[in-house]
Amino acid sequence: MDGLCCGPGYASPAEAIKAPREKLLYTIAIYTGTGIQKPDYLATVDADPDSPTYSQVIHRLEMPGIGDELHHMGWNACSSCHDDAGMSRKYLLVPGVRSNNIHVIDTATDPFAPRLHKVIDGAEIKSKTNLSGPHTVHCLGSEIIISFLGDAKGEAPGGYLHLNKEFEIVGRWENSMGDIPFSYDFWYQPRHNVMVSSEWAAPNTFMPGFDLEEVGHLKYGRRLHIWDFEKKQPVETMYLGEDGLIPLEVKFMHDPDSSHGFCGAALSANVIHFWKSDEGTWEWEKIIDVENEPHPEWPIPVPGVMSAILVSMDDKYLYLNNWLHGDMRQYDISDPHNPVLTGQVWMGGLLGKAPVVNGVNVAGGPQMYQLSLDGKRMYVTTSLFSTWDNQFYPEIRTQGGVMLMIDCDVENGGMKINENFIVDFGKEPNGPSRCHETRYPGGDCTSDIWL
Repeated sequence: MDGLCCGPGYASPAEAIKAPREKLLYTIAIYTGTGIQKPDYLATVDADPDSPTYSQVIHRLEMPGIGDELHHMGWNACSSCHDDAGMSRKYLLVPGVRSNNIHVIDTATDPFAPRLHKVIDGAEIKSKTNLSGPHTVHCLGSEIIISFLGDAKGEAPGGYLHLNKEFEIVGRWENSMGDIPFSYDFWYQPRHNVMVSSEWAAPNTFMPGFDLEEVGHLKYGRRLHIWDFEKKQPVETMYLGEDGLIPLEVKFMHDPDSSHGFCGAALSANVIHFWKSDEGTWEWEKIIDVENEPHPEWPIPVPGVMSAILVSMDDKYLYLNNWLHGDMRQYDISDPHNPVLTGQVWMGGLLGKAPVVNGVNVAGGPQMYQLSLDGKRMYVTTSLFSTWDNQFYPEIRTQGGVMLMIDCDVENGGMKINENFIVDFGKEPNGPSRCHETRYPGGDCTSDIWL
């Protein structure tokens, strides 16, 4: 069991880096939108290189219903409740974006075979909070906060659901949404009394698929929002304009004293850096700009579609993906104002640079990824969202998604695809499925926050 489970969290990022190597991965796999009438499921992948089932799916926990569209997930406990002996990182909350149901998964009783503990009914959430489209899950001390992208009818701006540690609905977390037009991701940094949230679009806009004209019609976001965390209300907006079209994932540095954070703007394919100045004002700048690439079958150059970013636990490296181009990148952010490109690998994508990896045809491009606590291994999956997958990578219907592992050089920088690890979700028992977000039993680089 060593390295599989832990208490509520780690005392510091430095302690987390020294944690045992991950031996299991929990990865979302979906049938929603594929044409296969089967439930989405949580796949348990063997990540122990000494195991005979290494890089294989060893357990599948099906959800009770069909059509959830499992997407993102998060732990009930993290390092923000490190001092609470009554808490443990035992439950994984797995929302369905379309169904609104939140599945509470017990991963501690048997880490190799997680079981369903409870379902928070989506209809109850709608009726009690007027929220739909659950997305980001964060531990909030001993309780939980989840961002929702829409109201009960699927219109923006959504808001935040507050659950207690028994997974009961407390109500809406925020005291005010102010004039925020859209919701998506968020991260909080308690020592600065700040939360930063980003924008995607209303569920009724993005769920049917992507229409570029709707960006021009201002139906997609281009702002970051600064919140007073204690007062639970937005206090400032950073308008990013054309540099910040569809700003998605938000990540602060793990150092709880740092005010530096980053956001990846998907359509602009830019990284936005934000921080609190010495005068106490919040500032932002564009620090990475990925150029669009020509494509013979596209009337316009292809944008990267930077749908995710990640900061290593030691705050040394920032990772980004370009889902349509097909590359993953590593930047040294020792100076967050001046990132330096230190690694790049290719897998799938529309540019044709790596259609086959480790003997498997890659349908889709690098999309979601999770970094090991020591920063040496990155697990990458290829599905973004069912309707967007079908639109940009129609072959994913028959080929399914894949999970790859990248070996990362934490000393000198650099990335290399591991030749011995690949999980082909195109060969699942019920037919080709698609893999999205990944978590580790002992915590990961995208869940832990320190008070």
